[in-house]
Amino acid sequence: MKNTYLKRIADDVLDSHLEASGAVLIEGPKWCGKTWTANKKAKSTLFMQDPDQRTSYLKAADTKPSLLLRGETPRLLDEWQEAPVLWDAVRYAVDQRGDVGQFILTGSAVPLDNAVKHTGTGRISRMLMRTMTLYESLESSGDISLHALFDGTADGDGMSSLSIERLAFVLTRGGWPASIGDKESVALRRVSDYVEAVINQDISRVDGVEKSPARVRALMRSLARNVSTMASLSTIRNDIAGNEDTVSEKTIASYLNALRRIHVVEDLPAWSPAMRSKTPLRTSPKRHFTDPSIATTVLRATADSLLGDFTTFGLLFESLCIRDLRVYANAIDGEVFHYHDKSGLEADAIIHLKDGRWGAIEVKMGATEIETAAENLQRLRDKVNTDKMKEPSFLMVLTGTELAYRRDDGTYIVPIGCLKP
Repeated sequence: MKNTYLKRIADDVLDSHLEASGAVLIEGPKWCGKTWTANKKAKSTLFMQDPDQRTSYLKAADTKPSLLLRGETPRLLDEWQEAPVLWDAVRYAVDQRGDVGQFILTGSAVPLDNAVKHTGTGRISRMLMRTMTLYESLESSGDISLHALFDGTADGDGMSSLSIERLAFVLTRGGWPASIGDKESVALRRVSDYVEAVINQDISRVDGVEKSPARVRALMRSLARNVSTMASLSTIRNDIAGNEDTVSEKTIASYLNALRRIHVVEDLPAWSPAMRSKTPLRTSPKRHFTDPSIATTVLRATADSLLGDFTTFGLLFESLCIRDLRVYANAIDGEVFHYHDKSGLEADAIIHLKDGRWGAIEVKMGATEIETAAENLQRLRDKVNTDKMKEPSFLMVLTGTELAYRRDDGTYIVPIGCLKP
């Protein structure tokens, strides 16, 4: 499997963007496969970080950036943010050429807001690429399709081959393309190298502001301890206080923003549906890394240690599920949220499509909590004002078990190892 390109869900998403826009910007975490995926579609390439050419490329960008746009289309401009002027050059070239599918831009960091003069609206479309899902790494059977659940054509039957032990391994390995097929020690070393680069280099480079590696490490550990929760800035500050008692919430917020810009963290926003009663809703986001292996690495957790700590395992399993759901939902024009009201009723994931259809999901690793989770989902359905919103397309308990089936009350029980877009 090594050195073999595994088909990505992003392949088809990129095709649809290229058919509709003059240029496409692919954003996402470093090492998630953006360049590899873009290069499969590109007819010519410009690698801004090529050490033999970088200096000359930067000089060309300063004097005549249009020189760097010459080549067969679609032309890939990899790590374009090294020369932010390329953004405006691409926007102008798209206007002049008047054709779609001209350029693909990839980047692991979001440039400063004042680095480009124009937004690119109408010329450059954006797509977010994440690390590999279990379906893309060939570890999900794909028996249950999210698209079919929304269309009402899913029969609900399926089987996952993922054991609890294997789930613990894929959590620590992560969805990094280069690690698929590697043994645990190699995969863990790769994620560790990624985390160390974030702490010691990447987070300071993104905005040019030097940051304390010790504080970054303490923050990431706190985020890992609070993964899949609605931990506030004050909660995180208090958690860090044992190591950094002088850190302020303002500093934490600035560090978090830098981590977002390099796609290390991606919080899950709250869902605000129309309700039958005036139930106060919680609007805080849930804390997540872009890949659960980042959390396991900063916690120094291994597959074996997770099997001895099912509380932490469960929170990280939820984060794994959210990663996969985000990729699957994006492929069918949907977004993922969480629901939590002041009565304590919650749903770990709400998938809301652009056409108004929605589905509610509770994540439970084992079988013992399925009954309670299904009841909570029924309560949520009854609370939503379906005079103003559509009935849910489905209710699902997403699990770490093996069998997929549909309950008598209509709730789907789906192992994460059975799901696909």
